[in-house]
Amino acid sequence: MYPVPPESYLAVYPEYVIPAQDRERWLHDREGILVGRALAATHGWKVGDRIPLRSDIYAQRDGTFVWDFVIDAIYDNKEPGGDVSSVFMHYDYFDESRSIGKGNVGFYIMRLDSAQHSAEIARAIDARFANSSAETKTGTEKAFVQSFASQTGDIGAIATSIGIAVFFTMLLVSANTMAQSVRERTNELMVLKTLGFSDGAVLALVIGESLLLTVLGGALGTALAQLLVSRLSTALSQYMSSFLLTPASYLLAAGLMLALGFAAGVFPAARASRLKIVDGLARH
Repeated sequence: MYPVPPESYLAVYPEYVIPAQDRERWLHDREGILVGRALAATHGWKVGDRIPLRSDIYAQRDGTFVWDFVIDAIYDNKEPGGDVSSVFMHYDYFDESRSIGKGNVGFYIMRLDSAQHSAEIARAIDARFANSSAETKTGTEKAFVQSFASQTGDIGAIATSIGIAVFFTMLLVSANTMAQSVRERTNELMVLKTLGFSDGAVLALVIGESLLLTVLGGALGTALAQLLVSRLSTALSQYMSSFLLTPASYLLAAGLMLALGFAAGVFPAARASRLKIVDGLARH
């Protein structure tokens, strides 16, 4: 849960989509909260529900750690990978009601007119508060989010390493399969040459077969991945703001399918196209 100044926060994040009536209700209800669509779907919440939320850090003035709120609005996000799993409350209400840390702020968020100025502005802010009792460390929101992921290790490097290992394993298996297939069907390929198929046509046929196998397997794997991601996205919504396959992921998958199919079939295909008809038929 994030205590925020409602109007300025929504101005910083215009990608949040909230019905106008619900938006106004939340802006004027100090005890109301704004909930992300994914989180609301996970718990079965709807607008108007009163829910208790327990804090492990901040108690109210009466000593209780349970805060009661009314869901005033549920927001969606225009961005496909945008956050839809957070809860926002009024900072003024939170600051007046908590028993400790009054007046303190964890972080400030600023929206810049251009990303080109981010480094310059970050240095200026940190220089202003240098050697003070509240020194700052300013950075982009992307770097802020990545800092949490990096606490468990370089996830990107780990995933890349696993992906490379899997790709080369699949390449070896696919290449061996195509090489064996060509060896077992050398006689049929030579018959095609006898019937008038050129070396280039035989080459294209073998590579096409390799591409067909890898594309079919890749399409099945992509479909299973989409099914798995759709199932996990809800379960992981409280830990990740978004967990989905983007259009770029599908394009990368398609590119890898084609690259794998071509790499696995090009050498067996080249070998088959170079065989002489007499030599090929003599092997059987």
